[in-house]
Amino acid sequence: MTKTTLGRLLGALLAVLLLIALTGCAKQPAEETSADTSLATVLDRGALILGLDASFPPMGFTDENGEIVGFDIDVAQEVCDRLGIRLVKKPINWSEKEDLLNGREIDCIWNGMSSNASRAAAMALSDPYMTNEMIFVVSGSGDIRAMNHLSGKTVGVQRGSTAQELLEAADIVTDVTVAAGDDNVALLDELEKGTLDAVFLDSVVAYYTIASGDRALYILPGNLAEEDYVIGFRKGDLALRDKGQSVIYDMNVDGKLAEISDKWFGSDITSLK
Repeated sequence: MTKTTLGRLLGALLAVLLLIALTGCAKQPAEETSADTSLATVLDRGALILGLDASFPPMGFTDENGEIVGFDIDVAQEVCDRLGIRLVKKPINWSEKEDLLNGREIDCIWNGMSSNASRAAAMALSDPYMTNEMIFVVSGSGDIRAMNHLSGKTVGVQRGSTAQELLEAADIVTDVTVAAGDDNVALLDELEKGTLDAVFLDSVVAYYTIASGDRALYILPGNLAEEDYVIGFRKGDLALRDKGQSVIYDMNVDGKLAEISDKWFGSDITSLK
């Protein structure tokens, strides 16, 4: 092999190595931009923006003083206190929750949100922290006392909720007119006025509403499903989800979670192990 040929081969080899090196450098920024900065963003901002339906007692709702309060609110506030940041409570239209989350108008959805397959596909969900039943509430003075009495009746349900999905797909309850509304409190008001024959909603809301007021309501025996409450984060925001979840587990161990549950429910009904 001549010196000229050897020189050409070495030159070609160096060119290939240089190309590989440059290609590796070109990929580096993409890897950096794909890093999960969700926790750092919230900590740097000094605030967690929580999206909620502000008419969902006792999980999160507006009280008589215009303050947003509730079980989930107290838990979220404790998490923020332990992280050294502010809690920003942002009322939202429940049917728009995923769009607001993906549009970065909120950091999480934390308000008695039930877990299901579609939400697990669209969001990064926390571990379940409470189990809830989906039940029917009717007028205490009416004659509807069993699910089979609902045939031909009008049943209210919150728009965009898993309750609406369950009711529309249920085989047990047939021949009902589904009337979707924006929030459960308004639906219960319509029930008392006689505009609706029943409301299908979360048991925690129903029991709290009946126990805390003078509403003449009746809960039908049985339920259509049991659901787990979870917190929803953007799909890629695993660092923020995992940190918040870790703090809640700490609260479960040190008794703070049970203390908050006892305040709102009279006992510890959380499901963390």
